[in-house]
Amino acid sequence: MSAAALEVVRLAKTFGGLRAVDNVSFAVPHGSVTALIGPNGAGKTTVFNLITNFFRPDAGEVRFYGTSLARLAPGRIAALGLVRTFQSARIFPGMTTLENALVGAHLQVCAGPMRQMLWLASARREERALIARAEALLELVGLAPHRDIAAAELPMGAQKLLEVVRALMARPRLLLLDEPAAGLNDSETAELSALLRAVRSNDITVAIVEHNMSLVMDVADQVVVLDAGTVLASGTPAQMQSDARVIEAYIGQDAGIA
Repeated sequence: MSAAALEVVRLAKTFGGLRAVDNVSFAVPHGSVTALIGPNGAGKTTVFNLITNFFRPDAGEVRFYGTSLARLAPGRIAALGLVRTFQSARIFPGMTTLENALVGAHLQVCAGPMRQMLWLASARREERALIARAEALLELVGLAPHRDIAAAELPMGAQKLLEVVRALMARPRLLLLDEPAAGLNDSETAELSALLRAVRSNDITVAIVEHNMSLVMDVADQVVVLDAGTVLASGTPAQMQSDARVIEAYIGQDAGIA
């Protein structure tokens, strides 16, 4: 891990008089997996929405590899290599599992409309390469047997994994995952853990909002704890497991983070 891939500096956002995010600052080191945890309503997803400009912050700044993201549209931010998923799976109906994965590669397509229409050799080569990449990712998360079925027929957990695959097809430099383990069973969670480790080993930085503490402790290099819209603590998973403030705020004074 080296310089920061993402710097969040004093972000603040108010909705109808409620301070949802208040002076939040943290950095995501390049090559790391950074987890944002905290109780419901702590502001985790709002922070992701502010980072990607789905919401415009009232104050503060976000820098992506040193470049300010202020006033950039979400699509432009994605084109820079900062790609995100959402809490609920977003599947394109009427498309197969493979086709849904390939949608994520639309920013990577080099062959222009004319080459594709004429089905020139360069367009064919590019499509074969994209399909091979999508198939490899589907294999990694156990979705290869469902390659040709309608994605809408997949269980919710499988749809969540498919959304992660689709995001990876965009070849992100930094991947923001919003509760990717929600709705996953134990085997699907294990597949997600394997995928995240593979992602990190391929030099892709990850920031993840997650309630599944087993997953967080398994894959995260750094944990940032939010409570009531502010940063309560940050450090390694081991440090957060033993931090009394984190235990009290997150799951109760007499319990520990599993």
